[in-house]
Amino acid sequence: MTSPSHPRAPSWQRIVEQTEHALACGALRSFDTVPHFIDDHGVRFLVRQAANLARKEEAAKLAAKSAADAASEWRDPFSPCEEALRVGDIGERHFLLLNKFNVLAHHLLIVTTDFEPQAALLDAGDFAALLACLREIDGLGFYNGGSVAGSSQPHKHLQMVPLPLDGHPLPIEPLIEAARDAAPFRVPQFTFAHAAAWLGDTSSIGAADALGTYRRLLDAIGIEPFDVAGAAHQSAPYNLLVTRRWMLAVPRTASDVEGVAINALGFAGSLFVRDDAQRRIAETLGPMTLLARASRPA
Repeated sequence: MTSPSHPRAPSWQRIVEQTEHALACGALRSFDTVPHFIDDHGVRFLVRQAANLARKEEAAKLAAKSAADAASEWRDPFSPCEEALRVGDIGERHFLLLNKFNVLAHHLLIVTTDFEPQAALLDAGDFAALLACLREIDGLGFYNGGSVAGSSQPHKHLQMVPLPLDGHPLPIEPLIEAARDAAPFRVPQFTFAHAAAWLGDTSSIGAADALGTYRRLLDAIGIEPFDVAGAAHQSAPYNLLVTRRWMLAVPRTASDVEGVAINALGFAGSLFVRDDAQRRIAETLGPMTLLARASRPA
């Protein structure tokens, strides 16, 4: 028996089966990448670079299409979604969707069934859906709060990628575990503004508790709620990262730094670059400097 506060998420087996089907019918488009590593401030950053010229050109065309779509009348890609990408429901208010253009394997979206704005704050129902997914998958859940934070769609959706990241440990986790304290706490090696909380084990945490922790972290980074038609919205863009063990919130001031786009995964220690030029920018500036410029200095 499930309830709105304790919904069930699709199983890992269901995700794998739907992924195989979506790949077979061409609905799912995976980008091949070459991994590089950059050590900076005690973090071994994983930098994924587009693997070949054809993929780079395809990525450029997709970016151009996204820009053209943004300039034209908007159509919600989640309502209706591509049926081949839909994994299943998470209770009555959310569903699980495969990310059509993925860099990391089994990249998932947790989408509200009815349209809700991405600029609205997460609520207890959103956390119930996220926690249901974390019970099924040891993964990294994240939220790009607004376009400056890396969101490309205004329909509310969280995201999740399984851990480890294609076989690589999550780069920032050892530093968060070493710094853990009463929430909110800071990680000394992070050069960007942030607030963190150690959860310990989300299997014993309810949605209301997770919501309370989230709101304390937002308060610590200066994100205040304000009312829009009866719903609490964010006062500024931010990223949220959540695993079974911890939660991290980061304020955002820029969507990219010298052309290198940054979303929540960047603050987990995983960056994506299109070509050698962008990789050299990451190597020259250092990933922590990129993140600090996209956020605020710590």
